[in-house]
Amino acid sequence: MDDKLHLVMTSCENHEQAERLARELVEQRLAACVSVGASVTSFFPWDGKINAAEEVLLMIKTSAERLPELKQAFGEHHPYDVPEMLVLPVIDGLEAYFEWAHEWMNNEK
Repeated sequence: MDDKLHLVMTSCENHEQAERLARELVEQRLAACVSVGASVTSFFPWDGKINAAEEVLLMIKTSAERLPELKQAFGEHHPYDVPEMLVLPVIDGLEAYFEWAHEWMNNEK
């Protein structure tokens, strides 16, 4: 299969938000899997000062075809005004996983 997957990273304020977003993305078949990780401390500039906040990381596995819809879903469902969305190409992995992921995202709802 020529089209591998993309790993999209984002964060949410807490586990409840992260799990709600993860479920929404998988139910809409915009992702084959979303891993909700542990809390981390993020440092970032906002409103003219440096902030520190506890956040929960999400790793979203999706395809190139789903990226435009995923970006739209971030605008509709992500709780942040300016959500982090970093897209990393997956250059290799188990072919069976790629096939499984694409089957989920490409089948009708």
